[in-house]
Amino acid sequence: MELPLQKSLLRPWRTGDETSLEKHANNRKIWRNVRDHFPNPYTRGDAMRWILHASSALSENVFAICVDGNAVGSIGLVAKDDVYRKSMEIGYWLGEEFWGRGIMTEAVGAVSQYGFDRFDIVRLYADVFEWNNASMRVLEKNGYVFEARLKKAVIKDGMITDALIYAKLK
Repeated sequence: MELPLQKSLLRPWRTGDETSLEKHANNRKIWRNVRDHFPNPYTRGDAMRWILHASSALSENVFAICVDGNAVGSIGLVAKDDVYRKSMEIGYWLGEEFWGRGIMTEAVGAVSQYGFDRFDIVRLYADVFEWNNASMRVLEKNGYVFEARLKKAVIKDGMITDALIYAKLK
């Protein structure tokens, strides 16, 4: 599945993306805004493991964000289960040199629509660390609504901080 957009192409991760992935993911500013399973520093081995995993187990849910033929970020949906099985979480990151160009705003819109069209869900949501205003704005531009502030809910980079929950309903 590929989603051609005006500013990028969303497509499955594949062998050959390792060099670009390592280059763009190996950035402390990105790591600071994502969950701890995203390594820092981000090595060639990390890139190889991610591409193997994403290209097989996650091929319907996770996309490489490609600009000029290079994978420069990632966006995906995580299915929830049990009583939350009608919800999915959206997560994303983009290489720093591509920030501020509207690439992520466009990608979040496309993947949100894809999620509602493709999966039997009624809700998409994201949690954002309290300092990540750019991510909050991307979500708001795509119709996500602030729902809650989870006080002192996460620890990142040695700091205990709030998580903000944004959601969009079908």
